[in-house]
Amino acid sequence: MIAYKGLVVAVLALASGLILKSRTDPPSTNVETNGLVGMQAPELGLGQWINSSPLKLADLRGKVVLLEFWTYGCYNCRNTIPYLRAWYKEYGGNDFEIIGIHTPEFPAEKELSRVVRQTQELGIRYPVVTDNDMTTWNAYHQEYWPVLYLIDEEGIIRYVHIGEGEYQETESRIKELIGNK
Repeated sequence: MIAYKGLVVAVLALASGLILKSRTDPPSTNVETNGLVGMQAPELGLGQWINSSPLKLADLRGKVVLLEFWTYGCYNCRNTIPYLRAWYKEYGGNDFEIIGIHTPEFPAEKELSRVVRQTQELGIRYPVVTDNDMTTWNAYHQEYWPVLYLIDEEGIIRYVHIGEGEYQETESRIKELIGNK
């Protein structure tokens, strides 16, 4: 009877862990498993641009580009923004560009005025494009917020990081790619 109760407790604990896992939880394996590393970066979908006129990845050849998939209602996304702002301040210019791809999780996050307000309140100065129809999200086989993609000067995806953290590793990769130019 005691062994049976222990088995029931173990099964319930495992089941509750699976139930609590959401689609915003990053996978526990290496983040470079989405199959896009080493591939040509898909072009950005159409959307409303904030802090910039419309950009195309094809027009940014010769620059290292960091794409950030985010939504303003995501706590984890908000935690990454100070690092992105610092990298944009430090490296932004002729060799490096950041583009925030705002892909909403909830209907209210689709409203452009809210995205603009949140972008301003969060101190985001780099270009942001809305992805309300999830065209860019789907092209990159996205499942999580936030996700960072580093694209080299030839338009090839060289690094992907899902979720918060690994900021030193990401910055090292930025420096490495800029230094290879």
